[in-house]
Parts: sequence; C-alpha cells; structure tokens
Amino acid sequence: MSPDAASTAPAMSAATKEILGRVRQMIPPMLDKFHKGQLGRVGVIGGSEDYTGAPYFSAMASARLGCDMSHVICTPTAAAVIKTYSPNLMVHPLMRSSLASLNPYATEASSSHPQASDPDRIAARIIAMLDRLHVLVVGPGLGRDPLMQDTCARVIRAARDRGIPMVLDADALLLVIKDPDLVRGYGQAILTPNVVEFGRLTKALGVDEDVAVAGERKGESAKVEALAKALGGVMVVQKGGVDRLSDGTTTLTVDLEGGRKRSGGQGDTLTGSIATFLGWRKAYLDGLWDAPKLPEEELVGLAVFGGSAITRECSRLAFAKRGRSLQASDLTEEVHTAFMNLFGEVDGEAGAARL
Repeated sequence: MSPDAASTAPAMSAATKEILGRVRQMIPPMLDKFHKGQLGRVGVIGGSEDYTGAPYFSAMASARLGCDMSHVICTPTAAAVIKTYSPNLMVHPLMRSSLASLNPYATEASSSHPQASDPDRIAARIIAMLDRLHVLVVGPGLGRDPLMQDTCARVIRAARDRGIPMVLDADALLLVIKDPDLVRGYGQAILTPNVVEFGRLTKALGVDEDVAVAGERKGESAKVEALAKALGGVMVVQKGGVDRLSDGTTTLTVDLEGGRKRSGGQGDTLTGSIATFLGWRKAYLDGLWDAPKLPEEELVGLAVFGGSAITRECSRLAFAKRGRSLQASDLTEEVHTAFMNLFGEVDGEAGAARL
C-alpha cells in the first residue's frame, strides 16, 4: 500500500479523460452569489431498524462531494441512530415499518402516529417534502418490509410525476422487479444494482443474459444495454471490473482503477455521488453560471459517469491506505480528495453567476 496514493494521478484511458472533461463543465464553480440550496438538495429514502449505515453513507457522500443539503428519510428507530453519526445531515423519521406493530415499544407503532400502517398516509408526508428536493435516492438500508416497500412505490410515482431524478439501489430494486412500469420509460431514473441484483432484474425483464452480439466489446455491454432497453431508456449501471452505464442507446464505460476490497456499503457512496451530480445538473440547466453548452440529453449520463468515477477513485485511495481492512467509511473520507484528483479546482473563472 502506498501512503502517497492521493498524490498519484489516477490512470485513465483517453476516452475516460475526455468524458470527465465534459462532466467538469457541469460542475458549479464556487461563486459568492450562490445561496444555500442552489447547488443540490438530495433526499435519501431508506434506513430501518437493522440498516442504519447505508443511508448515512449515501447522504454523507453526497454532502462531502458538495451538494448543499442532504436529507435522510427513515424510520424513527433508524433516525435515532443516524442522528448520532453526524449533525450535518437532516434526518426525518417519516418512514414506518409494519414489523414495528409487533413491538409495543417501537416509536412507529405508538398511538401518536395513527398513520403507522397506512402506506398512503405515510407516503403523503414524504411526498409533501418533494418540492424541497432536487434528487431522490431510494433504497439504502430500506429492507424488504412490505409497508416500507409500498410506501416507497408511492413516493417514486409522485417523484416521477414531478420530474425529479432518482437513483434506485438495494431493496428499492425489488420494486422494479415487481412492477417494471414504476420506472419504465423514465429517463431520469438510474438503477445501480450489484451483480446479484443485476441478475434478478435481467431475469424479471426477460433479458437473455447469454445474449450473443457480434464484437467482443459489444458482447461485454450487451446485458446492460438489453436491460436498459427493456426498461424503456432507464439508465442502468452494471458494476464490475469496469462500470458500464447504458440507457439502451448510449453506453459509457468507466475504466478507472478501483480498490480490490469489496466491503459492504461501497455502493452507497456511488448512489450519493450520482445524486450530487444530478443536483448539479439542475443548477447547470437553470443557468446559474456561464458555462459551455452541453446537449441536455447527455447530462444524465455525464452525471452518472461522474458519480461512478468518484466512487472508483475513492475506492482506489482507500484501498491504498487500508488494504484488506477497508470499510465503507474509508471511502467517505476520500470523497474530496477523489474529486480534486479527477477535476481539480472549479472556481469562478468559469463565468459569472446569473442570479
């Protein structure tokens, strides 16, 4: 392990370098006239009694990367724990678990929460928050509780109706397996499955995982392209030795080196990082600063590419320091260094804000 990994520029292909150059154009410069909330308001929906780390890692990666406001929407039992992790996150105990009704001491089951078993009433309180958010991450620490799942399905539909970009991961992907139409055709939905979840999705969508396509490179990306097409243009991230991102029409490959330790929770850094880039995409589209004009149809893909690149660089840096002892929290600590290694300073020289 090299202690100087942070000072060593990450190796990358010419294609990756060129795409990162375009990603950089949608990163806001740090201008005096910006005010709180303009550069990204991210909400992470997840977090249950058994899983409190995942939503924290996702929201904290988003915050460390540079979004202005990071929210976690979780159950009361999870909220009590997550609040102890960091005072920088805004934690909202709005989710409810049906399992809590079996525990007379659970806050979710108390008489002060008459909506405790009604997914419509639970979802309504979360949906009321959507106008305050730019991006949703759904799934970290969510679990498979039926009430949690039903609530998230309602929130996803409402967010889609409002045109809010969303990143779905972990147990939120079960909702897509159960009802692909929940996201089908929505170009601002991003799925980030691990290898097992990817297999479940391709099976559920009737995608032939052994699809034979001429050409070696095409063959390597055939699965993710077929899955994205089956979902009508949803962006899918196929994680692996390289990350392949596809909406079924355009496929990008992130070939940056990552670490060789696969600890739980690293995918949460990915969801939070993608969410911040999607928040910056909104600021870019709002014209808050003078920037080169990129085709709008490319921006979701560039945001996902940026989030993947940050995560892989975090993994490389953390592995260089920790080796086989690497944990998800080590990636969190590397987010800023990873950003600087890939993008450097992005300052006001890019142009003046138009406020």
